[in-house]
Amino acid sequence: MIYTLITLLQTGYYGEEMGFYGANGMGYGVPGQWGMYLLMIVIGVVGYIVQARLQAVTKKYSQVMFPGGLTGKEVAEKMLRDNNIHNVKVTHVAGQLTDHFNPATMTVNLSDTVYASRSVTAAAVAAHECGHAVQHAVQYAPLKMRSALVPVVNFASNIVQWVLLAGVLLINVFPGLLWFGIILFATTTLFSFVTLPVEINASSRAITWLSQTGITDGQTRPMAIDALKWAAYTYVIAALGSLATLLYYIGLARRD
Repeated sequence: MIYTLITLLQTGYYGEEMGFYGANGMGYGVPGQWGMYLLMIVIGVVGYIVQARLQAVTKKYSQVMFPGGLTGKEVAEKMLRDNNIHNVKVTHVAGQLTDHFNPATMTVNLSDTVYASRSVTAAAVAAHECGHAVQHAVQYAPLKMRSALVPVVNFASNIVQWVLLAGVLLINVFPGLLWFGIILFATTTLFSFVTLPVEINASSRAITWLSQTGITDGQTRPMAIDALKWAAYTYVIAALGSLATLLYYIGLARRD
């Protein structure tokens, strides 16, 4: 899939200069930038489908009560205890989809729809966030790498859009500025890809624990897996979108 992205982008960047030619040497007459437009449309459509599906399964499984009768808070506390983690507190945070593990405060923060809910969705989300706490406890390498990138990415994210804009406007005067913006954006792309194994591993730990402890049964286990699977897909789409944008700017800089 990565090679497909690169091919489409190269079509967009260099098609106008190189042309589209068949065996008879005749051009196909397709504008070069169409490759880029097609790529963005594909990523946008797939992203929309994934997000819509995630919302649908989340809503569906939030109406299915957990057989063990535990709330999201209780599931999180039990998973932490079972993994011999006693220095992490489970707390409530306002909003929806705001669930996260904060290593700075050593807290698992659960949202309104998870903290007190006894649904399959709540159990899956709570276990997933505790999966991050387990990663932190065992010094999971990708998590350590992502944490190390956070200050760099925070800095880059604050200025990258302005640097890229200035770089495009001044590309004929100061081409090095666009390359500096590309380097900044590359850190955010790297962060997106480092995030993938972190999130997938946290979900894997959650599913394994839910299964081994018998908290999920034959009916609810596939539901928990389905919810976490679609959540993981959103990170994949975000990473690919970031990569596509990065390659776009690289192609723009190389062409000029």
